[in-house]
Amino acid sequence: MPNLLVMSFEGLLSPSFTLYQTDAEGRPDGWGVGYYGHGEESATVFKETTPPHGERRPVYAPGVEQLASSQFMVQVRRARWGSADRLANTQPFLRSFRGRDWLFAHAGSLEHRIEVAGERLFEPVGSTDSELLFCELLNHVAERRWRNLGYADFALMHQWFSGFNDYGTLSAVLSDGRDLVVYADRHNPLPMWTLAPPHGALSFRGRHLEVDLAARGVKAQRGIIIASDPLEVGEDCTAQATRVEPGTLLVIREGAIRHQVTPAPAPPSTKGEIAAPTVVVRGRLMDRPRKAPVRTFEVLHETIYRYERPVEHSTHMLRLTPCHDRLQRLLDHRIAITTECRERVFEDVFGNSVRKLLVETPFAEMRITARSTVRVLDTDPLSYRPLHARTTIPLDWMPWQRHMLMPYLLPPELPETQLLELIEYARGFARRNDDDLLDTLLDINATIFSDYEYLQGTTSLSTTAWEVYERRRGVCQDFSNLFICLARLLGVPARYVCGYVYTGPKGEEHPQSEASHAWVQVYLPEVGWKGFDPTNGILTQTDHVRVAVGRNYIDATPTSGTIYVGGGGETLHAEVRVEPLPGLEEAELEDERCSKTIIVLGSRASSSDLDPKAASGPAEASIATPLESGLKPEQQAQQAAQSVSESDPTKP
Repeated sequence: MPNLLVMSFEGLLSPSFTLYQTDAEGRPDGWGVGYYGHGEESATVFKETTPPHGERRPVYAPGVEQLASSQFMVQVRRARWGSADRLANTQPFLRSFRGRDWLFAHAGSLEHRIEVAGERLFEPVGSTDSELLFCELLNHVAERRWRNLGYADFALMHQWFSGFNDYGTLSAVLSDGRDLVVYADRHNPLPMWTLAPPHGALSFRGRHLEVDLAARGVKAQRGIIIASDPLEVGEDCTAQATRVEPGTLLVIREGAIRHQVTPAPAPPSTKGEIAAPTVVVRGRLMDRPRKAPVRTFEVLHETIYRYERPVEHSTHMLRLTPCHDRLQRLLDHRIAITTECRERVFEDVFGNSVRKLLVETPFAEMRITARSTVRVLDTDPLSYRPLHARTTIPLDWMPWQRHMLMPYLLPPELPETQLLELIEYARGFARRNDDDLLDTLLDINATIFSDYEYLQGTTSLSTTAWEVYERRRGVCQDFSNLFICLARLLGVPARYVCGYVYTGPKGEEHPQSEASHAWVQVYLPEVGWKGFDPTNGILTQTDHVRVAVGRNYIDATPTSGTIYVGGGGETLHAEVRVEPLPGLEEAELEDERCSKTIIVLGSRASSSDLDPKAASGPAEASIATPLESGLKPEQQAQQAAQSVSESDPTKP
């Protein structure tokens, strides 16, 4: 079987290929390399005949910079059909269609030639079964007017490959420069390796082919390598070996699998009927969240500072009061401080409730205990989506909007070389998702969750987004900083969020259990701020309690301070408990109803349409929200409880 190798990477890579002949018996008849210029629809194919016995010959001379692409296709040929010495019969094959070049390579051999009746738009130049397959695939694409593989029905394409597989062994790859379609023969799996940084040695060797991915340097990017035959992997190579199951079709873009079509057992057919083939199509693994219930939590956040010597004069800033808005209700909040102090409460420029303490009484220990009762209403963060079928990157902002959002659009100050690579990394997500805003953000969120290791003690408050990108490990703060950096480099406003997350009694399914937590909010046009939690790979809903927001951690840190006199060695102990409050289902449903906006369209709308009492009956109480009533949260909670009890005669 000929050797076939295909590679797809997140960004540009300049590998070196060395092709050689070791024995006369297994002498290949030629080989070829095809690749696309980065961001271009045109492909370059290099072909040559076999070298003499024992000679090692590089495909390109060392140092040639043109060999840089995110996609490569290599095939080492042994002829079964057609002349062995013609370059026209050497793969990969190239054809131009719909303003782009298409590449195709085939590993295997058909036992019977495909018979084609009549004239076709695409016809082979050489005499191989592989080129005939390629032409027939393009004829099918042309008949359906697909401009590129982004328009393709991959379940239908799987049927095409499966039909050709009836003629013999067929493992093949098809590319339009953006997407790479890989089909594994129904009887033979294909070895596959996934690459994830940080990279070690990246060398692979087959019978006639040696590939060194790091020959000209390699960036912190991921990729996928698929071969028709097993390859020897270098000792220090960090690639993870898997395989493409027989009969499976993969669609790969920018080093990530976008779609997967696998054969499924055919359903039983009745007598005289032929059951249609069944396939299972899986798209990108970026789940949209299901609607969550409204939840009420009781949060305890205790912080204890201890010093070797008494502190005589200090100031402290506390951001421990949860946010209160249409998606989160603060029902009760209390703070207890063991040290005598003077305090002032104000709202900072980011809208956070801040408590400033001035302590002039000596203390060796300060205990700050915050207790809050919070109801979270963000049940369906993507409910807006039907109104916005597609929002693309780059976003367009009015001048005054950009002015207001500027603090959330400026990326962190990093060396220009680091920012340039991070820009390319961020743009790779956009390219992979056809510049769709939401899909790009979901991809970033899912990638950080899957490709980066949650490891405490490996970073500090000074760790930069570049260092997280390079090391691929960190904690919630680091992952949030990287997400914010990437979003801002794409022109999407993003801000840092401090708060709490509840993941169940023990939190075994997530790396971050109930604790003080950090995540990200991005501003979507005509939608508002939406939360993304890259540490857990989810969108924030009713398990996340927001406390403070800002440009970065400094703007939203829960506690900070300055010691002017005294102090010495400091130890810090923090404890967070987040517990759901049972038995509040009725109040939560009522709160969710009150948080909704009623819109009545049509000329017959009357004032009764806007009255909740008219719709639900006289027995239902109307409870004003805190924003409507002007009352404090704890007063509003008391009023709500009283109104509900008065409206229900069955309650004492």
